[in-house]
Amino acid sequence: MNRVRWAHLALGLAVLLTGCSGFWDKPSGGGGGGGGNASGVFYVLNQTTQQVVGFAFASGSTTPKAVTGGSASLGVIPYAMAIAPGGGFLYVSTGGGIFAYSIASSGALTLLNNSQAISQDLPTSMAVDGTGTWLIESIGGSGILNAIPISASTGILDTARTVQTAQLPNTFLNGIAASPANQGTPYIFVAMGTGGTEILPFTANSTGNPFGTLSNIKVLKSGGGATAIAVDPTNRLLYVGETVAVSGTQTGGLRVFTISSTHIAEVSGSPYATAGAGPSAIVPLTNYVYVANKTVTGAGTTSNITGFPIVSTGGVYSLGAVINTINAGTNTVGLAQENTGTYLLAVNAGGSPDLSTYTYDTTTPGKLVAGATASTGTDPTRPNAIVAVP
Repeated sequence: MNRVRWAHLALGLAVLLTGCSGFWDKPSGGGGGGGGNASGVFYVLNQTTQQVVGFAFASGSTTPKAVTGGSASLGVIPYAMAIAPGGGFLYVSTGGGIFAYSIASSGALTLLNNSQAISQDLPTSMAVDGTGTWLIESIGGSGILNAIPISASTGILDTARTVQTAQLPNTFLNGIAASPANQGTPYIFVAMGTGGTEILPFTANSTGNPFGTLSNIKVLKSGGGATAIAVDPTNRLLYVGETVAVSGTQTGGLRVFTISSTHIAEVSGSPYATAGAGPSAIVPLTNYVYVANKTVTGAGTTSNITGFPIVSTGGVYSLGAVINTINAGTNTVGLAQENTGTYLLAVNAGGSPDLSTYTYDTTTPGKLVAGATASTGTDPTRPNAIVAVP
């Protein structure tokens, strides 16, 4: 038995841990079955220690603890994670292929598909479409976007359908985002660095290729790149983080677009300065949006997170003034909101710390307040992704 298979069979022996409780602006869920809806549970992908680690906040505690049975030793370098919109399945891309896990209501993970990879692809970015029936993935440098058919009820490969592909116009890959289910016209969006943002209409119930005709949002300025991407929980707005998007010392910007069945239109006031030079992750909520800057000019290794309120006047959307900007760790690469709405979470590839948690100010809506920090394993772990159960 090879190292990858043995490491996955060792899943049940992994780290001990606990439960959770909650708060406010909760993102909406979607399709995708399984145990699902584990309260407050989130997962961190550690590249150096080659493991997935599940966490939650025990009742009455403000410090995240590992979830019993929620961790998996992978045995090879991991690249990316994606979670089904219903919270029932977790997908992990590794040097041995893509593996699927079911998620119990406790947050415990069970390796599926007889401990075999559901695909031999090695994607560096993944997302599950809003219906939970397609795993969208791509390998950085390939320029190919794949849609792998998966079962919303079992989480594994749907053998009645075949893998479908779309050829991207650029080989850079910084992220994939999918529209939520049952929320207007569905799209897949791809951040492609200097190649801008690719827009692909997506018909999930198609018996053939679900990808529609591609179109592109060009970067604002020469030398800039689309480095982070996210979709509003109700499919109202598309968010794109770009470098070299605004003037000044901190040139990172958050571009905001309204989503409709006929076009993607940039809102008045976009781009919005993010208080950093390198947008790296975005968390969209119903009333707020938060963007992490991996790079902040003149701040050494310190990253930060900036929050904005979402404003609607007569059905026309924009972002309001910055709520606050708060320091993160070193090289912040991922953000998530756990599903009780109590905590915003950040992982820092450079450590210092591995995991940062934030609560929300009780008097200033949406304002982030620094909370507990934690190691995500035996340091150095180099966490490179975080996902929360919807």
